[in-house]
Amino acid sequence: MPALNPAFADIVELLTAVPDGDEAAVAAVRRRDAELTKPAGSLGRLEELVEFLARWQHRQTPRLENPMVTIFAGNHGVADQGVSAFPQDVTAQMVANFTNGGAAISQICGLHEINLRVFELALELPTGDITQEAALDDQMCAATIAYGMEAVAGKPDIIGLGEMGIGNTTVAAAIFAALYGGTGADWAGRGTGVDDAGYARKVNAIDQALTLHQDALDHPLSILARLGGREVAAMLGALIAARHQKVPVVIDGYVATAAAAIAHAVNPEAIDHCLFAHVTSEGAHARVLEHMGKAPLLDLGMRLGEGTGAALGVVLAKTALHLHTNMATFDSASVSRRLD
Repeated sequence: MPALNPAFADIVELLTAVPDGDEAAVAAVRRRDAELTKPAGSLGRLEELVEFLARWQHRQTPRLENPMVTIFAGNHGVADQGVSAFPQDVTAQMVANFTNGGAAISQICGLHEINLRVFELALELPTGDITQEAALDDQMCAATIAYGMEAVAGKPDIIGLGEMGIGNTTVAAAIFAALYGGTGADWAGRGTGVDDAGYARKVNAIDQALTLHQDALDHPLSILARLGGREVAAMLGALIAARHQKVPVVIDGYVATAAAAIAHAVNPEAIDHCLFAHVTSEGAHARVLEHMGKAPLLDLGMRLGEGTGAALGVVLAKTALHLHTNMATFDSASVSRRLD
């Protein structure tokens, strides 16, 4: 097997030497939660969300003053294989739509006061067609991961990761097949809504790519370079930087989960600071989450991408923290405590 390219050495180190969460902060949250005017545990995962924020922000009093959703947009050479219902021009058109406020993610973020950042990743230069060549060479893949780390430069206190890229459910499915085994048919879904002929082309493209690159799929980062895309690499970088900068992460859907799956394959603990906002209607997404031992917050039948699920996850976190911060305590509200 080929040795891992030295270009990835720093990335492997960052994924391996990850800082622990702050359990003292979690204990402080639990002490306050026990004083709030409700039965213990009655808010379920909303209570867990506040603990999650405290643990990964390393703050006994968590805050969400600068919530952010970041979208990474990239184009894919494999789109030339007819794997999508939409032309590749749509990637740039949707980036403009995000910026102009017309997209679903723009509206969610505007309504709930979540900052939205969009990163265009060389849209004029699609990645290599994975049925014929590597998506990225190792150096470019490593550089794109490093570029994604810039997503936390604005010092968000939580970050949602989303993407845009015609053809990117194909590369995500190829990544999952390489990581977990199986064929294109085991992992491919309908994506943007391809018909039966388009679905067959998608499955075939994945199988061709797996065969072509089979001798180079011996490490998760090599899988990313051979089969992935710039947006997947950049989301991985953002995820890594967030861990080291004490920023909790909310992962969006099927494609964003591919970035987390790469990190998890290097070191399962590397994604402990990540929430998975929802399970998409792409059938294989639920199986990927099971592979990683992660439970989604929501199941709304969504498959839009562009960070919409991640934004809703941030909304839930904001709601949970608002309740934790602003509910009355038994003493302040003169409410009798539980009889023991």
